[in-house]
Amino acid sequence: MRVMKQMVSESNYSVTEFIFMGLTVQRELQLPLFVLFLLNYTATVVGNLSLMNLICLNSHLHTPMYFFIFNLSCIDFCYSLVCNPTMLTSFVSEHNTISYAGCMSQLFLFCLFANSECYVLTAMAYDRYVAICHPLKYTTVMSPKICSLLVFGSYLMGFAGAMTHTGFMIRLSFCNSNIINHYMCDIFPLLQLSCTNTYVNELVSSAVVGTIIILSSLIILVSYAMILSNILHMSSSKVWSKALGTCGSHIITVSLFYGSGLLAYVKPSSAETVGQGKIFSVFYTLVVPMLNPLIYSLRNKDVKLAVKRTMKRVTAE
Repeated sequence: MRVMKQMVSESNYSVTEFIFMGLTVQRELQLPLFVLFLLNYTATVVGNLSLMNLICLNSHLHTPMYFFIFNLSCIDFCYSLVCNPTMLTSFVSEHNTISYAGCMSQLFLFCLFANSECYVLTAMAYDRYVAICHPLKYTTVMSPKICSLLVFGSYLMGFAGAMTHTGFMIRLSFCNSNIINHYMCDIFPLLQLSCTNTYVNELVSSAVVGTIIILSSLIILVSYAMILSNILHMSSSKVWSKALGTCGSHIITVSLFYGSGLLAYVKPSSAETVGQGKIFSVFYTLVVPMLNPLIYSLRNKDVKLAVKRTMKRVTAE
């Protein structure tokens, strides 16, 4: 973060703060939406913290799969801290402002957690492939060291992508409008405000996002193609059901996150499509982090058992 502050101080810009337009400018919707997203924020924080605590407190959940789920919940929790407060403030404040340095910091953190979540979901797909296709080698292949390296690599790649996006954003000048057509500092709404040429930024952003999507999607698709091929050779319906059950939650999470993310960034160059992207971004920044703990809890017998054990432990005390 010290490097980022130095880059901000050395950049050439005249805008000292930005104003968020928010999700909507219709006053009659402000209060209902504030209540709705406050409930969303509360559910996201409580849900992800509860799932992380369950995994920590129950030894039978100390497995590679739940190690990845723990990190996914940690990312979603941090995600909510970055995105939700500015969203909620925009509903109750006349002018929801953020400093230039604060905006660049928010952009960095947003990109860090978004990119990291992509790679953690990719690691989870590989984990499911090993568990189903090579069950006898699972504990050896997915050792604590390998799992830690996969997660560390996910955060490192996320950090590299975030530094790239933020570094190229800082090189731009903002000297005209400072009103962001969004509820947070995102890449394309900021590019629209720049008074300098953004061609290089758009090219770099497309390259970074494209690399993340292609790389992670390819690994996920290959993993599930191998899983499907392995399942088709199974004769037992019970084995079929168990295999699909272990993958179901991950498939739902990947579909929601990637689906809403792609919709948010389709043709992002015009003001109209940025406005549409703002609506779709609600799903992957606010809705998906809230749903993930529910998806992994309601569809998972181990988590339900952990909840029962924890409740008994609490009531016994």
